[in-house]
Amino acid sequence: MYDVTRSLPMIPDKHLIRLRFEQAAATYEQQATVQSRVAVRLLRLLDEAAPGLQPTDVLEIGCCTGLLTEKTLTRFPGIDHFTLCDLVASFEQRVCRRIGAHADKITFLAGDIEALPLPERYDLVISSSTLHWVHDLPALCAKFHQHLYPDGLLAFSLYGKDNLFEIKEIAGVGLRYRTLEQLRTVVAERFEILAAEEAREILWYPDPIAVLQHLRATGVNSIGQRAWTRREVNAFVAQYRERFTEAQGVRLTYHPIFIVARPR
Repeated sequence: MYDVTRSLPMIPDKHLIRLRFEQAAATYEQQATVQSRVAVRLLRLLDEAAPGLQPTDVLEIGCCTGLLTEKTLTRFPGIDHFTLCDLVASFEQRVCRRIGAHADKITFLAGDIEALPLPERYDLVISSSTLHWVHDLPALCAKFHQHLYPDGLLAFSLYGKDNLFEIKEIAGVGLRYRTLEQLRTVVAERFEILAAEEAREILWYPDPIAVLQHLRATGVNSIGQRAWTRREVNAFVAQYRERFTEAQGVRLTYHPIFIVARPR
């Protein structure tokens, strides 16, 4: 019924990530309330760290259905060329429908950003709620450094150690999340960090089944291939109710981290 494994932490399976997000395309935006707020906060932090920024050539990693894409185009109307990268090729059509007349600015790269060659250099590389899925973040930061202009910027959000804490506590499954300080260390190898911060976002649901449905509807259940048995689902529900029920319902924690940096 729900895909999990019992090993912790897990190395992301790129094929499974693509499949889960493709399956969640129709429900993603309805459920992606945290991801939307994180995108807004990332752009606000970018504004504060680099006032007056007006990029013309932008690369976005993990565009999904275009939540950040649309907000970035609104914030920076001077963008001439916007390169989008995502594992899911069909997201290109969704994003182009979303942004309407701006679609002629788009170049879409379907595939894994860790393996894809990048065709040019950029004023801004931006990514929201994506880079926790990559296998080698230091190598990817080196790649971004190579493809940014000297006065360009890197701005991204991803998720930290407390992300989906409740799922990890009960099911024993999760990604290899980094702390804010660990991320600062990785990025500082090639970049001057202009801003770095973290937050906790708590979502409330009527019951643990609704939590699992939320994870499936956003593609976030992309961390295992074995389906739970009915007995395992029942055990999960009972433990979740016992440990994470409060007055508002049962909780689910997101732990976004934000970094804005420029090449050294």
